[in-house]
Amino acid sequence: MTRTLVVMLKEPHPGRVKTRLGQDIGMIPAAWWFRHQALRLVRRVQDPRWQLVLAVSPDGIGVKSRVWPMQIARMPQGRGNLGNRMARVFAMDRPGPMCIIGADIPGIERTHIARAFRALGPSDAVFGPAPDGGYWLIGLKRMRAFSPQIFKDVRWSTKHALADTVATLPYARIAYVDTLHDVDKACDLRMTPPGVRVT
Repeated sequence: MTRTLVVMLKEPHPGRVKTRLGQDIGMIPAAWWFRHQALRLVRRVQDPRWQLVLAVSPDGIGVKSRVWPMQIARMPQGRGNLGNRMARVFAMDRPGPMCIIGADIPGIERTHIARAFRALGPSDAVFGPAPDGGYWLIGLKRMRAFSPQIFKDVRWSTKHALADTVATLPYARIAYVDTLHDVDKACDLRMTPPGVRVT
């Protein structure tokens, strides 16, 4: 069985990435944090048990970027909100289950990813919840089995994001794995491993 893990990435330009964090600590330190956090995460989640793909934004710059490891496959995220972009990723013509993660979750380890793929054995979808009501991971066993309404009317960046997404999958068998923190504000940086803290 071919498993695919997709990491959603933005080019780490000040003012274009982690802007809420940037309001607290400055746009340049926020972009620096994201760049180093994302590179550490990409290295950490590479594993022979799944194929790694980077979904990059902006499309043109991201596909050619030298920031991310050149040996890893890339695809453009395309336009639209997060739901539009994730639906496009899930629509890739790849066999087997697929999981998508963000790059701003310092605690992700290979064991978390492996657990999510195992959960897709008996389940149709898997989520890794975040404490703020969102989620750091979503996985689907087969995208073709789901309605194009997936991600419709999800209130992104709110405490309703996970519940809204689950509501778009009314007949799916859903599993949940570990709850992990993402980094949106300066107070979230205490969850960050020491090597990527902003000082």
